[in-house]
Amino acid sequence: MKSYARSDLACESFLPDAGGIKGAQWQERKIGSVTVSTLRIKTETAEKELQKPKGTYVTLECPRLDRLSKEESDVISHLLAGELRGMAQALTNKKTDSEFSVFVAGLGNADLTADAIGPKTVSKLTATRHLREHEAGIYRAFGCSAVSALAPGVLGQTGIETSELLKGVISRVKPDLVLVIDALAARSCERLASTVQLSDTGIEPGAGVGNHRSAISQRTLGVPVIALGIPTVVDSATLVYDALCKAGIREIGDSLSQVLNNGRSFFVSPKESDVISDKAAALFAYAVSLAFAGELAEGFGE
Repeated sequence: MKSYARSDLACESFLPDAGGIKGAQWQERKIGSVTVSTLRIKTETAEKELQKPKGTYVTLECPRLDRLSKEESDVISHLLAGELRGMAQALTNKKTDSEFSVFVAGLGNADLTADAIGPKTVSKLTATRHLREHEAGIYRAFGCSAVSALAPGVLGQTGIETSELLKGVISRVKPDLVLVIDALAARSCERLASTVQLSDTGIEPGAGVGNHRSAISQRTLGVPVIALGIPTVVDSATLVYDALCKAGIREIGDSLSQVLNNGRSFFVSPKESDVISDKAAALFAYAVSLAFAGELAEGFGE
C-alpha cells in the first residue's frame, strides 16, 4: 500500500531501525537541537526499494520554523550553508569562490501560501552576477560567488514547463551549479515546517502532490543540480492511511480504497502557513547567502 504514502522526503522512505537496505547508507549526527542525517542511495536496487533516485540526501530535523528564536534560526542557516557549500563543491569539483557561478531557481506559485517558499526566497537574495561583469572591483572586494536568481512561476501561469524556462536561462547564464528551491510534501504532519531536505538528485516539481512535471536534474539541464526544500503540506489520503496503520488497520478494502483515492486532491497545511513560508524563505536566503555571497551575507539576519 505504499501508493498511499506520498512524500518528497527521502528520510520517510528509509527506516534505520528496520535494519537498513542493501545499497543505501545512513549516517546521523546531533548538533544542539538539530539532527543532521545523510542518506546515500548507491544502487539501482536501493533506488527501486526507496523509490528515490540514486544520490545523496541531507536532512536537517529541527523544531518548527515558526517557533524558532532568531538565534536558533541563525544556527540552522549556518548548518545548512555548510552542507550546501560542501555539496556544491563535491558536485562541481570547484571552490565556491569568486570564479564560481550559481543560478538559484525559486520554484512554486507565489500566490499560494504553502507553495510560495521558492519565489519568496529568491526575492530575499542578493544577486551578484552582474557585479562580476559591470563592477569587477566591487565584486572582488566582496569575495562572493556570481549569484543569479529567478522565480519562473508555474505551468498554469506561464504556459511553459519550468524545465524549459530554466534550460533557456542556463544556456545564456552558463552557471557552474543550479540550486532549485521548492516547497515539499511530507507523509507525517510532525515533519511539516521542521524538516529541511538538501539533495544532489534534482527535483520533479509537484511530484509530492501528484502533479508531476518535467524533472529538473543534471540529466535534463546538463548542469549539476541541488534541490533544497521543506515540507508544507500532507496529502489527505496519506494522512488517513497513516492513521489507519497506527490503528492496526492494514487491509484496505474497496470502500476504504475509494475514500483514500477521493482524498488525493486534498492537502493539509498548518494554519500558520503564512508565517512558516516567510520564516523558511528568510532561513533559506540567509543560508544561500552564507554559502555563496561572502561579505554580503553579513548582517542579513539582523
